[in-house]
Amino acid sequence: MAFSLLAHEVSDLCLGKPALRSLSVSATVGEALSALKTSEDSFISVWSCDHSAKNIEDECRCVGKICMVDVVCFLCKDENLLSPSSALKSPVSDLLPTTQSLVTHVEPHSSLLEAIDLIVQGAQNLVVPIRSSMSNSSRRKLHQKPQIGLTTMHKGCEYCWLTQEDVVRYLLSSIGLFSPVAALPIGTLGIIDADVLAIDYHSPASSSLPAFLRSLRDQTSVAVVDENGALIGEISPFTLACCDEAVAAAIATLSSGDLMAYIDCGGPPEEIVRMVKTRLKQRNLEGMLEEFALVSSSTSSLSFSSSDEESSPSPKTALSRPGKYSRSSSYSARMVRRAEAIVCHPGSSLVAVMIQAIAHRVNYVWVIEDDCCLAGIVTFSSMLKIFREHLQSMA
Repeated sequence: MAFSLLAHEVSDLCLGKPALRSLSVSATVGEALSALKTSEDSFISVWSCDHSAKNIEDECRCVGKICMVDVVCFLCKDENLLSPSSALKSPVSDLLPTTQSLVTHVEPHSSLLEAIDLIVQGAQNLVVPIRSSMSNSSRRKLHQKPQIGLTTMHKGCEYCWLTQEDVVRYLLSSIGLFSPVAALPIGTLGIIDADVLAIDYHSPASSSLPAFLRSLRDQTSVAVVDENGALIGEISPFTLACCDEAVAAAIATLSSGDLMAYIDCGGPPEEIVRMVKTRLKQRNLEGMLEEFALVSSSTSSLSFSSSDEESSPSPKTALSRPGKYSRSSSYSARMVRRAEAIVCHPGSSLVAVMIQAIAHRVNYVWVIEDDCCLAGIVTFSSMLKIFREHLQSMA
């Protein structure tokens, strides 16, 4: 049984995976913003190839990924707050981290152990080619005049990507092989990381922008604590990614505690919205939200689907965002996460924490003491290190 798990390949985890939709690295931040609004996915992959160019013989590789948090943090920079319309004209490459190791290409025949090793080394997404023959209709679409926006085809090939959660879920189906390690407390296994991202409840949210970006890169979250170090809640990239670009105004003007209320499930309280508007006016940024809405409406006229011109929203009409986004609110109808943090204790078993994280669709779980003081965090990456060591011992 153990040998069977060791013999598994990356392609075994790709069954049923949808084709990866992507954006060219030559796109602008505004085009990326519009693509995110019309996409059902929180993340969009960015590729080095440009299908709008005549020469499509160049190497086509995924060079990174972006989500709404990248756009929001970019718009929150001081120079971009003053002129968000100019910021949206910047190249999408400005949103990508300097390291490209977060996204790694692998072959379908790569082993499960190789995939785990890449994740332990820092990879977040493994890009895998989908072995499928291209139909005649797909070939015709490839040679049609391309639109600015999302595509799934790269030089006649489609790709999917695997996440840390995919690998952990896959191992969970064989959790019996990891006995007794899976039943041991996380405190005993030494996988609690005390180096956490934490901010004070009353601190300005804008001062936490580096923490937001780091939590996005690390696939963790930012803890919000009181003066005694007790965990109050969190500001997670997942929740921020369910907002629209107008949340940049909230980050620029609110405290961390007020930002938690603003992004919480159900939409911001009216008094918080009034507070944001008042503070924008005090900083001579009162046109910020209107300019975001204006830019969103104009960029939304760029079609990212095969719909005809009659179905496109007019420049004065707010962009309709099916699925994840809604222009009448900055929040997802599907979003079930709130600002409450998902927590466990040092005595919790590895498998219990693993299931807890999967159930809440997060890559981490906060660890607290009995007095609610923050002790650290446990991540999928640290869990996979334990499983990798156990698999190696079985080899």
